[in-house]
Amino acid sequence: MINGALARLEHSFDTLRRFTADASHELRTPLTAIRSVGEIGLRERRSEADYREIVGSLLEEAERLTTLVDGLLMLSRADAGQIALRLVNADLRELAQEVVADFGVLAEEKHQRLVVDGETAVFASADRGTLRQALINLVDNAIKYSPDERTIVLRVVRRDSEAVIEVADDGPGIEPSHLPRIFDRFYRVDEARSRAAGGAGLGLSIARWAVEANGGRLTVESSPGRGSVFSIVLPALERSSKENGHRAG
Repeated sequence: MINGALARLEHSFDTLRRFTADASHELRTPLTAIRSVGEIGLRERRSEADYREIVGSLLEEAERLTTLVDGLLMLSRADAGQIALRLVNADLRELAQEVVADFGVLAEEKHQRLVVDGETAVFASADRGTLRQALINLVDNAIKYSPDERTIVLRVVRRDSEAVIEVADDGPGIEPSHLPRIFDRFYRVDEARSRAAGGAGLGLSIARWAVEANGGRLTVESSPGRGSVFSIVLPALERSSKENGHRAG
């Protein structure tokens, strides 16, 4: 029993060391970029247009850094059990429509279409905020990695006792060798491409935590050249439960 406890403790410390090392590495990248851009801007007198471009670059890196820190703080709070969930009867189609509305402008920049499809009256007992964050991260990824002028479909369905939201993209797909680690923190399928898109390798980890915190699971089906389908799977609520206005938490 003591040996088992020591082994678990050692595993926890190893995980913490890896997380700290990875976080330090990720933070160093935008900080180095901010410092480099600032130093270049100070080397000589420049035109107003040049300075505006430099400030724009600084703001981009600052935004990347903010996103990374926010993600790290969320995962840290989740690991410590400091995020309280408030369960409500969540209408999954309504949630999907909200997220699509939020990402409309971003999709339009790439001439992409966001479509909500599937069934109505699909409900699950969940914390709406964390579930929404999971869906936001999945849709954000789909937009980033799908080519221009493609369609991304959010499909809401009920399968037996399960309520499902699928996010299906027409992107490059994922090699089978990457699938077992796709939800690991800081893991990137394509390091250079992910960094260029502003990804920190935390979005899918946060999405998985958010879904699992609500008693569900997050799965992916993908193959190279055929896109990806990420599925949020939750225990479904019967319509009568929804009508009774059940709340918990």
